[in-house]
Amino acid sequence: MEKPNLILVGRVAGAFGVKGDVRITSFTADPMALLDYKTLMREDGSPALTLNSGRPAKGAIVVRTKEVETREQAEALRGLKLYIPRDALPAPEEDEFYVTDLIGLAVETPEGEPLGRVRNVEDFGAGDLIEVQPPQGASWWLPFTREAVPEVRIADGKVIAVRPAETEGDETA
Repeated sequence: MEKPNLILVGRVAGAFGVKGDVRITSFTADPMALLDYKTLMREDGSPALTLNSGRPAKGAIVVRTKEVETREQAEALRGLKLYIPRDALPAPEEDEFYVTDLIGLAVETPEGEPLGRVRNVEDFGAGDLIEVQPPQGASWWLPFTREAVPEVRIADGKVIAVRPAETEGDETA
C-alpha cells in the first residue's frame, strides 16, 4: 500500500482546561481552517483526531474531538503531528505554490550553477528559511526572501537562489 501524500498542518500542544479540550499549534495561515478538514491524520495516514468544534487561542486552536474525553487523554497526545492529504488542499493559483511543494526541488544560482536540493522549509520565528542540501557536505540555510530566492519555478523543478556572500578576509573559517 502506497503511503499517502500528506501535508503537516499542526501539532498537539497539550490539554486545555479540565474537560478534554486539545490545544493544537496550527501551521496553517488561519488556525481555524483546521476545522474544515474534520479528520486529521498521523504521519502514517491513519486517523488521529476528528474535530467536532473549535475556538481560536493565541497562535493556536482549542478543539473538542471525538477521540478525547479527559485532560489526561489530551495531555498524552502532546507532540503528535497532524496531517491532511495533499489533495484536500485547493489548487494554488497561477504563480502560487505551497511551501511543501519546494521540498526536493533543485537549487541553482541565477547563472545555473547547482547548489543542491531543498531539504526542508522551516520558520523558527523570524520568517521562512530554506534548508539547502548540497551534493556533498552539510546542509545550510537560506532566507526565503525575494532577495535571496528571486524565482521559484515549480514546473521546472527548481528554485533560483543567490548564494550568501562568503565572509571575506576571514581566515579562520
